[in-house]
Amino acid sequence: MTPSHVTIRSYQVGFGDCFLLSFKYEAEERHVLIDFGSTGLPEGVPKNQLDLIAQNIAARSTGKLTAVVATHRHKDHISGFSTRNKKTSSGSIIAGLNPELVLQPWTEDPDLSPEATGPRRREPSLAAHHVSSLAEMQLAAAHVLSEVKRVRYLSTDLRNELSFMGENNLANLDAIKNLMTMGNKREYAHAQQPTALQDLLPGVTVDVLGPPTVDQSETIRKQRSRDKDEFWHLLANAANALGQPKGGKVKPLFPAYLAQKNRDQFPIDTRWLINQAKQLRTEQMLRIVRILDEALNNTSLILLFKTSSKSFLFPGDAQIENWSYALDQEDIREKLKGVDLYKVGHHGSLNATPKSLWNLFQHKSKDASAHGRLQTLMSTMAHKHGSEERKTEVPRQPLVQALNRESTLFSTQALKTELYHDTVVEL
Repeated sequence: MTPSHVTIRSYQVGFGDCFLLSFKYEAEERHVLIDFGSTGLPEGVPKNQLDLIAQNIAARSTGKLTAVVATHRHKDHISGFSTRNKKTSSGSIIAGLNPELVLQPWTEDPDLSPEATGPRRREPSLAAHHVSSLAEMQLAAAHVLSEVKRVRYLSTDLRNELSFMGENNLANLDAIKNLMTMGNKREYAHAQQPTALQDLLPGVTVDVLGPPTVDQSETIRKQRSRDKDEFWHLLANAANALGQPKGGKVKPLFPAYLAQKNRDQFPIDTRWLINQAKQLRTEQMLRIVRILDEALNNTSLILLFKTSSKSFLFPGDAQIENWSYALDQEDIREKLKGVDLYKVGHHGSLNATPKSLWNLFQHKSKDASAHGRLQTLMSTMAHKHGSEERKTEVPRQPLVQALNRESTLFSTQALKTELYHDTVVEL
């Protein structure tokens, strides 16, 4: 038994991910939900959008999900699984679809030791405390969010960034508890681990390409902010990698607004020091939430679905440290060359579609009418995350240009009043 076609439903969740894969067999369809979350909706979208999406998922799957995949625990990927203690909530609706399998990364296994370095391992190693460190950093993110609500000296841009990242990196405990209890079976996967999801989809192979355990690859414990070979730093004809405007002036180290704040509250000889202390505290808070944001992205599942004729790549928010393990494996690189449909990583961010991955895809084509041209799906919302000034805006424009130039791209930003968009792939 093999599917005749796959319909991929991209839902409008604003800044977040929610995809329903429906595999059509002769006598039935089997449905796999990959992520369900949001950290912000566009103007004009109903406030109960996630509940409406859950109702649509229930209708589309005729009341039964084959599997739920939660790639990682960021709010923009799992908030839709929250029950809010209501039977009519989006999370309660999804739980009521009784999935045969709930698939999550190995870092979500509730039976893990605080010193775990991989699935159900209890002996410490060079990477001990990785899982407990994530929990501790999430607690720190909660304190940062509380601080942002309290202090008054932050600029609007800094307040918005800290609020977004602090909220997105909260533990999301209600959604996590729902995922831990829904369905018939739970699986916590790591790179190269066989998954029961494959058994539930006849005629489809499912490769787990990430995340690696810390024993497989220590790189998931580290993040780098710049990589000229892998990241989408530069626009065509951009002035330079540091983002200074062409012919423009270098920005002052200490912006003028800092010198003006609180000028009447402190003696003149202490004002500069007070303002620099505030700036330092802000930078420390930003560093905390950015480190956690990247650490959680590097726990993201990377799944490759393959039928006899087509393959679909869903990498969640995996960043370069997560990708590095897969891209170092020759057999995996060979599989990635044939990808027909790519769900763009991390909403089109700077560092979640490594150029070494993009360069592997053999179905890219600058000819929009080319048969079998690579299809790409991106769930995103502009002006929510990152900074155009720092060249970290999401979605990152050089990447979007490449996606439009060499693939058939659909972005959920094109959805206005529509709840979803269907992409049908014949097999």
